[in-house]
Amino acid sequence: MEKLQIAPFTSLLTHSRFFLTLRSHEGAYHSLILFRLTPESNASVEDDKAGEGPQIKPMYQQIYVMESSCPHLGADLSHADIEEYETSVVAVCPWHRYDFDLRTGKSETGLRACTYSVEVKADPVDGIDKVYVETPAGGSGWRLVELRPVSEEFADPPPIKAPPLLPVTASPAVAVIDEPVIPINNPPTTLMQWAVLILNTPDPTLKVRRTREAVNQFRTGKLTAIGHKASNAPRPPDVPPREEFFTKNTVDPAKMKNRKNRAVMLHALANIEQWAIDLAWDIIARFGPSHPTIPPAFFSDFTKMALDESKHFTLLTSRLSAISPSTPYGTMPVHASLWESASVTSHSLRSRLAIIHLVHEARGLDVNPGTIERFRKAGDMESVKVMEVIHADEVTHVTSGHRWFTWVCEQEGNVDPVQAFREEVRRGWRGDVKGPFNVEDREKAGMTRAFYEGLKGEMGVIPSSAGAALDLKPLKDTVADIPVEYEIAK
Repeated sequence: MEKLQIAPFTSLLTHSRFFLTLRSHEGAYHSLILFRLTPESNASVEDDKAGEGPQIKPMYQQIYVMESSCPHLGADLSHADIEEYETSVVAVCPWHRYDFDLRTGKSETGLRACTYSVEVKADPVDGIDKVYVETPAGGSGWRLVELRPVSEEFADPPPIKAPPLLPVTASPAVAVIDEPVIPINNPPTTLMQWAVLILNTPDPTLKVRRTREAVNQFRTGKLTAIGHKASNAPRPPDVPPREEFFTKNTVDPAKMKNRKNRAVMLHALANIEQWAIDLAWDIIARFGPSHPTIPPAFFSDFTKMALDESKHFTLLTSRLSAISPSTPYGTMPVHASLWESASVTSHSLRSRLAIIHLVHEARGLDVNPGTIERFRKAGDMESVKVMEVIHADEVTHVTSGHRWFTWVCEQEGNVDPVQAFREEVRRGWRGDVKGPFNVEDREKAGMTRAFYEGLKGEMGVIPSSAGAALDLKPLKDTVADIPVEYEIAK
């Protein structure tokens, strides 16, 4: 039985639940949940007792790993209730209360979840106790591509208080409407309804709050359904609205001094994250109804992504407020290149995954290290920490893009993902896909060099076979005409 090294045991003491994503050499993905049900300890084995040899610490026997989706209807099990009995420990699905033994995967309903044996043992190289997990059946060369806490809700010890959601106002004259997170009239009851509501929310702070609420309701089984199979699923807007004060800015970033340069970078990055929140919800709302057989894990991945982007936006606007209180979010130039790409790819899930997640987001993996280094040279270590969190999350976002891009290719008759990606870029991108490339993180996310080396987009040169793009006139009428660039000028 092959086992994969996950992490030192001590690194799992921060939280009680972790997402694990594994990928095989053949490109298959498995999403798992690790449950740690025991208190922290630093020892691996107890002393020899009565000549019986070393005794494994009981806490090491209380680590469980199972598939992340309920085998009933695919619910996310990250927020499953844990119930301990004399002879078993079970996870109870939040959607329909199906229970699964964490050791055997058996359920009283007759269903069975996949569980994976766990072992904690000393690494022969460094002597550190590490956690090893049984690899899935089928496939070879399994590797860990994601390990991170489910949420601060499962932090142990209690988490540090999260940064506050800052009021996003351009001037004291702007009136702030205290709109409730959950609408009083016609509150959303499905994930599709939440997605469209959030897309139509112009206030970025309220957008973040609604994202948190929607994801929590989805994970804890408080929604009636995902809603993508309904005949009357709501349609997303062509362009998510933005607040009036956010638009038509004419501040020239090149004229700002050093202190302002950091503010310019933070503001530009926050703008990207606001659009990224919308993109995560748009892929759910726009393509869910047209793909009724898509697995529930798709919605788990992209709600997790929306939550990440909301976290990133909050971290960045908090840093912006800290270093430059006179230039809050919304007072500097912005661009909307991400949504221009959303329009180009609105006809096809495969195109959307390729251009947004495997071009735009993958490019973020290339430029983030340089951005981090500029903050480091400026002595801004708090911004460095923020960007390191963002970068680690973005690797998992590209991983999700690669996972679902390959899934679409399989559904289309096992189309070769590399060739399909290069064709999508040729038709949906303009100009070279430029380096230098972060080869290590791209490869970790599933993108080998064959995907992107020597690749050039020909959009506007070759005829497009796509359907009609979204109406971008509202966007062009309201957003400042700023040159689209990946990096902020040094």
